[in-house]
Amino acid sequence: MTWLIGFKGPSGFSAKHTAEDVTEGVDCKGLTAIVTGPTSGIGLESARVLALRGVHVIMAARNVESATKCKENIIKGCASATIDVMQLDVSSLESVRKFAKEYISMGLPLNILICNAGVMTPPFGLSKDGIESQFATNYVGHFLLTNLLLDTMKNTAQKCGNEGRIVIVSSKLHSMSYKEGIVFDKLNDEKSYSSLSAYGQSKLANILHAKELARRLKEEGANITVNALHPGVIATNLSHHSTFSACFYGVFGIFQKNIPQGASTTCYVALNPKVKGVSGEYFAGNNVDKPSSQACDAELARKLWECGMELTGSK
Repeated sequence: MTWLIGFKGPSGFSAKHTAEDVTEGVDCKGLTAIVTGPTSGIGLESARVLALRGVHVIMAARNVESATKCKENIIKGCASATIDVMQLDVSSLESVRKFAKEYISMGLPLNILICNAGVMTPPFGLSKDGIESQFATNYVGHFLLTNLLLDTMKNTAQKCGNEGRIVIVSSKLHSMSYKEGIVFDKLNDEKSYSSLSAYGQSKLANILHAKELARRLKEEGANITVNALHPGVIATNLSHHSTFSACFYGVFGIFQKNIPQGASTTCYVALNPKVKGVSGEYFAGNNVDKPSSQACDAELARKLWECGMELTGSK
């Protein structure tokens, strides 16, 4: 019931606060951020608020035409916004590699990477790379993207003195994964596929990714933090595939956030000074929260990392 009463946590913010609220007074001029999935919902609002706070935003979108229209609308409301659009389909490893190569060749800095793009509970399908679509889009594509851009982020952090921040959008539904957590031996098995469990699995993978990458960067002494988050219950385009989602949002409509509230935790973790130095955590309602026990399993996180390396041909 904390959402209903607007309970404020240690951060001083609650789930009721908006993305503008949690970034008010934060001057981010000189910072550059990539936002995946920026053409609707919390991705679009996150891009807008980052631009409002002075961040140079790269809208990494599958549909360039749609992203360009979104860019124009943001600039109408904020003439000083600095936004560029680049093509990226995170479900395709080829597209991820092409995007990263182009970005690096442009010589742009990178302070913030927001891994937001995702799909929710579609019928069974495989990506172009033969990977179950939710796992491919929500986890594998972002795993490769972060790895390819890490050196750029490290160099940027070293040159500008500001820590780099990787923000990975997960979900409370990570706790509804398969019993094993990650079904490594049946990732692409149609017979055992459950759209909801597969969604939970991909969101669990997001948290495990954040924790393992945070551990590795800390060992390395890199000035980059990595955190995952639950944005809240928000009716967006993400849920259009699912009968479950329609029922879920209907039953729990009273707990729903609007989009500015839904984007708040993303923007809080990406920009707020209170998060400086915090890494490997899971946030919800603009505060550190406790994920499932499986999401805290270090051995599972290491095993998933090896799986990600294998699936992306990074070994």
